[in-house]
Amino acid sequence: MTNYVTGAAIRALREKRNYTQKELAEKLSVSDKAVSKWETGRGLPDITLLEPLAATLGVSVAELLSGECVVNRNRSANLLRGSFYVCPVCGNVLWAAGQGSYSCCGVTLPPLEAEAPDAEHEIKVEMVDCEHYIRVDHPMERTHHISFLAHVTTDRVEIVKLYPEMGAETRFRSSGPGRFYAYCNRHGLFEVKVK
Repeated sequence: MTNYVTGAAIRALREKRNYTQKELAEKLSVSDKAVSKWETGRGLPDITLLEPLAATLGVSVAELLSGECVVNRNRSANLLRGSFYVCPVCGNVLWAAGQGSYSCCGVTLPPLEAEAPDAEHEIKVEMVDCEHYIRVDHPMERTHHISFLAHVTTDRVEIVKLYPEMGAETRFRSSGPGRFYAYCNRHGLFEVKVK
């Protein structure tokens, strides 16, 4: 684990909840001196206290460790407002309906920003037998390839993981308007909207 909770994070979260050091200490069954030591950097909470500390402060353990509060701005869980996350180490793909704090292989993952495709990453969409046939004419080499193709609509998310030995193509069931995505391991996420 590369991050551990900091005194500044504990203090800021405690003050946000309007707790005194003594009130926080009572909720965790520790002394107020222990809380003071955590906040001044003269000690750290035991790992067994991280979950109760996070719950008391109203954040997730990941938020407590990162020191950043994550506010889900997509409370209605509109799938079209979701985000993709990709691990740069192992290539794992994660999609979330709202903002969160996610990590993989010890790396905190930022949400990917999609952009319109350029000529090298053009996402071609055509209807074939009531399905969307998606193709990206892109090299599929070990060091440079399309890692996944995805289709997101208001009620579903489909992701097809691709590997260098495959072609950058797939079919998605036609299910109304949505967005198609292609992720290049070197150039990032590209998106096209389909009505």
